[in-house]
Amino acid sequence: MKEKVTIYDIAKALNVTAATVSRALNNNPKISEATRTLVLETAKKMNYEQNKFALALKSGKSHNVGVVVPFVNRNFFSSIIRGIEEELYPKGYHVIICQTHEDAKKEEETIQNLLNAQVDGILMSVSKHTQNLKHFEKVLKKNTPLVFFDRVKPLKGVSSVTIDDFRGGYEATEHLIKSGYSKIAHVTVDLSLSIYERRFEGYREALKDYDLPYNENYVVKAKSDIDSGEEAIKQLLKLKEAPDAVFSSSDFAALGAIRQLQSLGISVPQDFGVVGFSNEPFTQFMELSMSTVDQAPVEMGKMSAKVFLEQIKDVKVKVEKKVELSPELIVRKSSLK
Repeated sequence: MKEKVTIYDIAKALNVTAATVSRALNNNPKISEATRTLVLETAKKMNYEQNKFALALKSGKSHNVGVVVPFVNRNFFSSIIRGIEEELYPKGYHVIICQTHEDAKKEEETIQNLLNAQVDGILMSVSKHTQNLKHFEKVLKKNTPLVFFDRVKPLKGVSSVTIDDFRGGYEATEHLIKSGYSKIAHVTVDLSLSIYERRFEGYREALKDYDLPYNENYVVKAKSDIDSGEEAIKQLLKLKEAPDAVFSSSDFAALGAIRQLQSLGISVPQDFGVVGFSNEPFTQFMELSMSTVDQAPVEMGKMSAKVFLEQIKDVKVKVEKKVELSPELIVRKSSLK
């Protein structure tokens, strides 16, 4: 196997010291432009590659940022990643993308691996099963900027970028009420997560403000997938007094609800209204387009990156910034009676 070219090989070829080569490769102002050009050209001819990890250890900066999400194949998270990259790449940063698959243990291991890789910061959405926060405390002890987006944990010294989930839940429910529905159910994903809890609170507050009774039987827990949405509607339709509309915290569950209603011959939106949450791409391309709440994921990603860039200026100063973006209700056919 051919050995890697080192700065000592370049120094020998040019009859200069290794220190001179090192300074030239790192743009040290003590080195003349002529020498720097000669060293760079020779390094290129000899196929020299700098050890990025060693440089990171020496300078304290790797120009790599870890981005941790539950799933990369969800449009919401992939759009956030896009926003982060669009903001960080022009600033010279590279993004290391990791996914936890909602596994708290894997999340802990991922955080440790990113710290071992000397990343300059970690931007992440927490796994729904995360309870222990010690791995986040490790990040803070190393003075590595940590920014939560979408899903957060209450941790002092950690910045976050979220949307106003309460407002999103309120406006979705209010829209259904104003459209003429009066028995509105709610399909939630996991009330132990603040994002779903806040959407549920917005739903309850809208019912209260419009003098509609809250029925706990109308609140059903489901996974964020089509099959679970179908099962949720089956459960709701078995009630003695079945609902006439549903606000779902998941577009996928809402899609399952619509499919099940249509299979039973229940007309959407004439007899039953549906509003989802997230504005997944499929919602606008369905034959019966779906009303939903847009979470502005690209903007959330960009803002998360901006918060990180603010913190990287001086990691010793603990900056805790809470950014809350505004959701947007998008009204389509599924809720227009």
